[in-house]
Amino acid sequence: MDDSGKNLLSGRWDRVVLKVSGEAFAGEDGYGIDGHVVQEIARQIVKVRSEFKVELAIVVGGGNIWRGMAGSGAGMDRAQADYMGMLATVINGLALQDTLEQLGQPTRVQSAIHMSQVAEPYIRRRALRHLEKGRVVIFAGGTGNPFFTTDTTAALRAVEIEAGAILKGTHSGIQGVYDADPRVHEDANLLDEISYIDVLSKGLKVMDSTAISLCMDNDLPIVVFDLMGDGNVGQILAGDPVGTLVS
Repeated sequence: MDDSGKNLLSGRWDRVVLKVSGEAFAGEDGYGIDGHVVQEIARQIVKVRSEFKVELAIVVGGGNIWRGMAGSGAGMDRAQADYMGMLATVINGLALQDTLEQLGQPTRVQSAIHMSQVAEPYIRRRALRHLEKGRVVIFAGGTGNPFFTTDTTAALRAVEIEAGAILKGTHSGIQGVYDADPRVHEDANLLDEISYIDVLSKGLKVMDSTAISLCMDNDLPIVVFDLMGDGNVGQILAGDPVGTLVS
């Protein structure tokens, strides 16, 4: 890792994938891109990179702009609607890249859909080289295939780059995984840890079942936490009990 001259802390994992949903970019408006929210996400990333010896990749969603399922429900061809959603993730990726680089963090966007004017194509070995040089790599464009969510993209990319964990950032004040929906049940309890099998068998909306299965098959832990909680990413890397560990 190209962090010579810096006295950095060793984190819980040497390399992680941070999953940021598109809805998180929207803030309270629920759609579009809230510049203040993107600034806060970028600030936390830069802070972690300045404190920990960790290689950081990010997978972004696009639900703040377009969701393929919504288009499908409105009568559009599902594959076409999903491709539109992939393009939305590139928009979010470029917004996050711009904000990170304004804060001095070198960043590369790699897209599974080729668009050479704005992003590199996804190439695993090139992504690894960027990470080793201390750059943050943003994976956009989903997997490049319809019918797969960005949760599955996060699991796939994490396995490909041999990340130690996926940090699944939530929003709207959700702290992790609960034994009931906290938006409906005020007495819902936050779980410190849960197994992949329990997530699948109980139908918990942590990540989609394809993503959970891929993580389970590759022994890839997932930490579900509140992305907007100040310092949460750093606390997770320090080994503090933040959010819910799925393993």
